[in-house]
Amino acid sequence: MGGMNVNIEQLIDSSRPFLNWLVDWHNSRPVVELAAILEKAGGADKVAVLAVDVTSGFCSEGALASERVAAIVEPVVRLFQRAYELDVRHFVLPQDTHSEDALEFSSFPPHCVRGSAEASTVPELTNLPFSDQFLIIEKDTISSSINTELDGWLEGHPEVTTFLVVGDCTDFCVYQLAMYLRLRANALGQRGVRVIVPLEGVDTFDIPVDVAQEIGALPHHGDLMHLIFLYGMAQNGVEIAAKAV
Repeated sequence: MGGMNVNIEQLIDSSRPFLNWLVDWHNSRPVVELAAILEKAGGADKVAVLAVDVTSGFCSEGALASERVAAIVEPVVRLFQRAYELDVRHFVLPQDTHSEDALEFSSFPPHCVRGSAEASTVPELTNLPFSDQFLIIEKDTISSSINTELDGWLEGHPEVTTFLVVGDCTDFCVYQLAMYLRLRANALGQRGVRVIVPLEGVDTFDIPVDVAQEIGALPHHGDLMHLIFLYGMAQNGVEIAAKAV
């Protein structure tokens, strides 16, 4: 297709077999057992759960909050509880903690400014009895790794080789985090590393075309972008599971 104009009917027709396959692939993702994941990793100390941007600013209040994203909170809490029951103690939460003049605000409405209620972890997580063990990693962009403390934590915990990644949004911060963990391991030759994304713990937002035109934003087809970016992660070696129990 290159730089040529796109014909919408041809694109729809040519995409149909792939989209049929993609939906079937998504719907057939396996349920994985945390106990088996821990056993294969060699113990609970070798497993970390990372939840990116599970904050009020994406789940309950502010310009970027959405019901779709709010729906992942309960599954994320269940994952945390189950992991803790199995003696996992590494819980890492990269979270938007924006400066008031963040450059990102030229692309997205202001959100999750440092010190605001939006920048706080959702209460369903902070109310867990082991929330004092959470490591909050502040970030000022959609990247959990650029100019953050994530690399320092990874370097300080070389024993951790299995990463369960949940949060929002699938095609922004989840993708950036899961891909970074996968590509970092590839670049360092760490063959035993696994990056696992449970579907029930991730989602993205939706802005229909008519709404986008009304508010002057780019439209965002949540279902399609969710699928495409999950596929992109899988194509690069990230394991996509239906859920982890």
